[in-house]
Amino acid sequence: MEQVTGRFAPSPTGPLHLGSLVAALGSYLFARSSGGRWLLRMDDLDTPRVVPGVADDMLRTLEILGFSWDGQVVWQSRRVDAYAAALNELQLLGMVYPCGCSRAEIARLASAPHGLADELAYPGTCRSGLPQGKEPRALRIRVPLDEIEFVDGIVGPCRQRLQEVCGDFVVRRSDGLFAYHLATVVDDAASGVNQVVRGADLLPSTPRQIFLQRVLGLPVPDYCHLPLVTGPGGGKLSKRDSAVSLAQGRDLKREGGALLLNALRFLGQPLPELPQHAPVSEILDAAVDCFRKELIHSANGPFPL
Repeated sequence: MEQVTGRFAPSPTGPLHLGSLVAALGSYLFARSSGGRWLLRMDDLDTPRVVPGVADDMLRTLEILGFSWDGQVVWQSRRVDAYAAALNELQLLGMVYPCGCSRAEIARLASAPHGLADELAYPGTCRSGLPQGKEPRALRIRVPLDEIEFVDGIVGPCRQRLQEVCGDFVVRRSDGLFAYHLATVVDDAASGVNQVVRGADLLPSTPRQIFLQRVLGLPVPDYCHLPLVTGPGGGKLSKRDSAVSLAQGRDLKREGGALLLNALRFLGQPLPELPQHAPVSEILDAAVDCFRKELIHSANGPFPL
């Protein structure tokens, strides 16, 4: 059987928080419990939103919490040539076209929002050519009429019709940056990633990534989407209030073990039988040994404290 290769790919737009700790731990347990590799990638492609110093703080935080990764850290900001080559392939296939629509124009024309962050399905205004007077801004890919189907390792069977949820989506933004969906499928394939374990907030984006993988002839990884950590009242978790970061004043040498144990509780995992104040490396090793995927539930909830 092919060796499992998983990855953790945070965006350094803010410090690691409790939700990203759960994602890191979940992906680590899935990969290591199978005897597989666990890679680390910095999704720092959205340079206007990258906060200086955050990536280094993330690396130090993960190390202090006992995480060890295989190989060198991959930085998306250094891989733009690979994304340009993939975009060129899509252009040669006739799959991509220029779009001159602004967000405001799409909002006026699109149907009710759904999908990621209440996004609007692109109505196809520029699909047959730029209307008179419009200048090209972004590049979009033509999506199919049929449904994209896959089986998530936690959520189960999933299906989505891209045309209804997002429409022809952006592969190169109006500011010239490559879009997340294109970059992540190129990087996963280049690194041999065949298992993607991440938060359920990215579940709605998975079908468009599978679509890109199929068009580009790239392998489709196994996907598993973990439950999300919620804030007070069940709402979205505040990064500021839930930071797991040295730079935010966390004493991780003192708190790290408790944070890992609580993250294991959140994932429904049996707690390792270890002495009080056991080193974080021992907690992680024991958690890998007794990891049980079937105990992970799909319901979002608060982080146990």
